[in-house]
Amino acid sequence: MPPRFFVLPNKDGQTAKEIFTKTHEKMVKAGSEWLTTTSTACSVVNTIIATVVFTSCTTYPGSSDEKDINSIGKPNLLGNDEFNNFMNASLVSFCFSVISLVMFLAILTSRQQENDFATNLPRKLLFGLTSLFISIAAMLTSFCSSHLFAREDKLKNSTVLLYAVTFLPTSLFAAAQFPLYIDLVRATYWHPF
Repeated sequence: MPPRFFVLPNKDGQTAKEIFTKTHEKMVKAGSEWLTTTSTACSVVNTIIATVVFTSCTTYPGSSDEKDINSIGKPNLLGNDEFNNFMNASLVSFCFSVISLVMFLAILTSRQQENDFATNLPRKLLFGLTSLFISIAAMLTSFCSSHLFAREDKLKNSTVLLYAVTFLPTSLFAAAQFPLYIDLVRATYWHPF
């Protein structure tokens, strides 16, 4: 419909926007309930990830040097590549988990009005899901890195299968959520008219 017709009333005195709002009340309510449920579940997952990763960062594996006064509290494994990967992945996981948590809390505290479903809420959901997936991948990378320097050298090669199995459920979950992700990208950023 051309935009100039949006403001014209029909024979009952209703504009196109009023008709749309009235006929889509149930859809807005269902969408709001789904968004609240999804955001709540993702917030719980993010809180668990942030707690686990924060704990692993602050109580890093290996001991610290307590003999030298200038290096008290510094980890002994600081120069180790696997340890550095562990610390970096833990930091990335924690940061993206907090970002995702903030996005889902922003969704939960929003008004969730009809106009919000056009771009505001889908953008927050898209950003929250992206951050959640990055956080999960970084957490698994952190786990694998910490596991590498904790294992003996002769067993390091045999753990590749374990890492593949560890990443498999996350990959399956991401693949299952991919259609939703694509729909969110299309609805939010692709406008053919």
